[in-house]
Amino acid sequence: MELKPLKVSEVNNYIKRILLSDMVLSNISVEGEISNFKHHYSGHMYFSLKDDRGKIKAVMFKGDNERLNFKLEDGMKIIATGYISVYEREGEYQLYVKDIKASGIGELYKAFEELKNRLEKEGLFSQENKKQIPSMPRKIGVVTSSTGAAIRDIITIIKRRFPPCNILIYPTLVQGINAPEEICKGLEYLDSRDDIDLIITGRGGGSIEELFAFNSEKLARTIYKLKTPVISAVGHETDFTIADFVADLRAPTPSAAAELAVPDITYLLKELQNKYDELKNIMHKKIRDYKLELENFDTKLNLFSPLNQLKDKKIEIDNIFKDLNYIMEKKLSEKKAELQELKGKLELLNPNMAIDRGYGIIVDNRDNLVKSIDNINLGDKIGIILKDGKILSIVDNIEKGEKIDEFSL
Repeated sequence: MELKPLKVSEVNNYIKRILLSDMVLSNISVEGEISNFKHHYSGHMYFSLKDDRGKIKAVMFKGDNERLNFKLEDGMKIIATGYISVYEREGEYQLYVKDIKASGIGELYKAFEELKNRLEKEGLFSQENKKQIPSMPRKIGVVTSSTGAAIRDIITIIKRRFPPCNILIYPTLVQGINAPEEICKGLEYLDSRDDIDLIITGRGGGSIEELFAFNSEKLARTIYKLKTPVISAVGHETDFTIADFVADLRAPTPSAAAELAVPDITYLLKELQNKYDELKNIMHKKIRDYKLELENFDTKLNLFSPLNQLKDKKIEIDNIFKDLNYIMEKKLSEKKAELQELKGKLELLNPNMAIDRGYGIIVDNRDNLVKSIDNINLGDKIGIILKDGKILSIVDNIEKGEKIDEFSL
């Protein structure tokens, strides 16, 4: 007799009833390490529990997780109590968690912390060793998966923000046991090129296992030795890897790495225009200042030019000549007056004037002026000079008497 076929939903529902009827699975405690943790905006928590040999999906609804007094995160070791059931729409069984107790730190998380502390003590994370990220890189090398969303985001954002920048992609694995080795080879290759100004390496978010490649000690030491600046862009904003700490700059996401790697050309053009306007205003001001200065120099040059100085000297000479002419005329006038005065005095002393007034001049026989009776003797010949002639006579008598007042000449 042929069996009636069941629908998929009927099979899933049947398995669900079996699981719920099992005494062990209906109230079970499972110990494991949290992985792929996600706190959904609805309030529900989704994660996996794993050990070294297996993994099981788990969910803890909002009404149950609100009672937790600690924060869940990847790498945490817990004991989750609940029941096993089937999510019918997907046909997957999972642990529906009602309560959680902390059990310790997961092995991967513990290894991560130990490596982080050791490398930090060696100085691989020191800010003093960080290389400066170029402000406008000409070519950026990208080491990541060629098929993931990370590379698409990086290319799109770089080309939108700064189109002149070229991109060289080195495709590699970003998870799995061979991923660290491939990523290191990609970084070393790009670092050996002379045309690469900046390197971005990373991937999208994931569990601590999926990000394991970027927690590799070899990768950390490779990044530290590179001469080219490196931006680490691993996971979502809450994810940190060893690569993040040793890189020259850590970006929370690949998209953020692209934004940090290149400037916004729209902003640059605006800034360039502002600088141009500012420079133009400065030049115009300088030109005005120099023009005013030249006008001042022109005024000073005209003021102190040889031609103007000659004109000034000519005026000065003309004034000196006028002053000299005035002085000479004044001196001549004074001398004329002085000569006129002397002339008057001479005229007063001129004997001819006394003669003209009726006086006579007595001279001896040698025409010497006789001023006193002591100068002549009886019998001497004397002459008396008058206005119209000379009288000659002989002295026959000399009478001494009172002194006669001299007549005024």
